[in-house]
Amino acid sequence: MLSALNRYLAQPLWARRDSSPHLRYLKLLERRQFDAPERVEERQSAAVREIVRHAWETVPYYRERWASLGLHPEALRSSADLRAFPILTKSNIREHGDRLRSDLYRNSKVARKTTSGSTGVPLTIFVDPDALAWKRACTIRSDQWSGWRLGQRVARLWGHGVADRGNWKAKLRRLFFDRESYLNTLDIDRARLKSFADHLKYNPPGLMFGHAHSLYLFASYVRAACPGSIRPDGIVSSAMILHDWQRTVIEEAFGTPVTNRYGCEEVSLIASECEEHRGLHMNADGVYCEIVPDSRTNAGRLLVTDLRNRAMPLIRYEVGDVVVPSNRVCSCGRGMPMVESVLGRDADYVLTPEGSLISGISLTDHFATEIRGAAQVQIVQENLTLLRLRMVAGEGFGSDSHREIESLVRSTFGPRMKYELEMVEAIPQEPSGKYRFCISPVATAYMKSLAP
Repeated sequence: MLSALNRYLAQPLWARRDSSPHLRYLKLLERRQFDAPERVEERQSAAVREIVRHAWETVPYYRERWASLGLHPEALRSSADLRAFPILTKSNIREHGDRLRSDLYRNSKVARKTTSGSTGVPLTIFVDPDALAWKRACTIRSDQWSGWRLGQRVARLWGHGVADRGNWKAKLRRLFFDRESYLNTLDIDRARLKSFADHLKYNPPGLMFGHAHSLYLFASYVRAACPGSIRPDGIVSSAMILHDWQRTVIEEAFGTPVTNRYGCEEVSLIASECEEHRGLHMNADGVYCEIVPDSRTNAGRLLVTDLRNRAMPLIRYEVGDVVVPSNRVCSCGRGMPMVESVLGRDADYVLTPEGSLISGISLTDHFATEIRGAAQVQIVQENLTLLRLRMVAGEGFGSDSHREIESLVRSTFGPRMKYELEMVEAIPQEPSGKYRFCISPVATAYMKSLAP
């Protein structure tokens, strides 16, 4: 009853209060999802032409770079013609960020997103309100493929202590409107796992959402300490690779299939599994994706064009991940293009000398965005009490940066953790093409021991 009231009364009232069209967009997206592939492709081609034309007319960086190469939006007859346009890299964004912003939105209210990205490189992206609403609707649509429905409780296993942010109104909204509870993955120990499990027993979640390794860790605890006590309608794994051995433990612990979701902070949702759990559907209503093939493998580099964000258009943006393409049409009936799997991101926990586990995904947001002049960061745990911090110095890196590193290590990992700082010119990718920004054989061995 509470879920229905939230979905059909509280959610529309709050959307009206915020003047947010995301629920209206959600209805449209739900109708569109079963359109034929030809109709999906037709819409994408139109959206690509529109965002390229907008970028040409209002974004200095694109207009100048494309003109220098003899390119013009009129050359686009279909989305495939986008291949003639240059790739946008993370370095381009860092070097030309202000010139990548649309002149039409410079004096408008926009959201600012700062992220470590999938390669540990800090980036700042600006997103207009309408694009935020559209992205939110796309995410809700895909999350509902898991079995969860908008209005049900959500249990989030995430970092940064989100539950403690904001004023009392924001906290009340998360508790009673969003119906969210949190396990902070920046600091996990057995006591916190028990407390979160006890909470969920009496407040059953419709959805469990989190990093793959966080879900696995919690599932290992529940399976051993209170099997069968938590049964969500859906589970969504995001932010990193979901390994088969993790999926098995999570599904055994909670009796629910895991929905693997893929995205990044810069463009939000990129792809998600549906109820069939055989490959991922591209979010064709929000992004246009290209896969640059690698002749040595069956995978390729992913390029993403954001079809909605006009405040700072990202066109042919190289995310930094590697995916395996697919030509299959899913038996679910949805006409969106698919990828078989994402090979791009992986991150370990770090195990502290005191026995706490700290999420690698959450760590990089701190180390890559809070250290002055940190262009790129990789954290390697060599043993229980020693970290190696590999760092590429950018503009502004200096004595203050060293003090910030020391303070972050002490406050995050405790007084017994030592570290060695290794300044490098670049942090290489692995043979698969992916970049691991947190590596800890110590924590990985410990976590695997939880599920013999």
